[in-house]
Amino acid sequence: MSASSLPVADYHMHTPLCKHAEGEPWLYAQRAVEVGLKEIGFSEHAPMIRDDYDCWHMDLADIDTYIRNVETAREKFPELTIRIGLEVDFLPGHEGWIEGIAAKHEWDYFIGSVHYVDDEWDMDNPDKIERWRDGDVAEIWRRYYDLLAQSVASNLFDIVGHADLCKKFAFYPDGDAASYATGFLDTAAAHDKAIEINTAGLRKDCREMYPNPSILSMAHERGVPLTMGSDAHAPGEVGMDFSAGIAMAKSSGYTE
Repeated sequence: MSASSLPVADYHMHTPLCKHAEGEPWLYAQRAVEVGLKEIGFSEHAPMIRDDYDCWHMDLADIDTYIRNVETAREKFPELTIRIGLEVDFLPGHEGWIEGIAAKHEWDYFIGSVHYVDDEWDMDNPDKIERWRDGDVAEIWRRYYDLLAQSVASNLFDIVGHADLCKKFAFYPDGDAASYATGFLDTAAAHDKAIEINTAGLRKDCREMYPNPSILSMAHERGVPLTMGSDAHAPGEVGMDFSAGIAMAKSSGYTE
């Protein structure tokens, strides 16, 4: 399938406000038009419970700037449907914080993600990879999927982000890694929450899209809806590897 005829939207994109992306929203929109997308959505990393919680989330005071920047992209590219959402980290016990963020704007959608498997460890942070080397990989995977299931059951999110992010650095448990996702997928199906094909995994150590084909097939068997996202942190990544993502979706049984 050619890049000029992609029948999908890219709903996972970031901006410089998260402190680790480059290019303003209108540059992402320009790239989307160039590759033939008709619809995109921004999903900046939502503010955490404290601005100093880490160094890779948008600050609370920047929400209005974020909204204005996306509005500018809409003005510059009226032929493109541009949604605005957030990628929100699920932290048990802080659901009220997320509800407060949700009340600040009429967001189109929230992507719910698990990066933190405890209050101090963002497991996909390359600066903290030693905890993978020193830890119980199977237990980390179990904890990750338990939190992912909790995030779905909270009904605070519309889409689950990169549903096997725990493979990012290619640390795998013994046996069938996909089996760890079973309970989470059952929960997603019960709550009618979508997962995404996130093509950014191809750019990470695991060299594989999120989620892997086995998990994607399990999701289809349960009727879990599907979206697409590049997880773009630069304009050139918009829609990246979507043809491969569409092919994987089809091979897993998805038709929409």
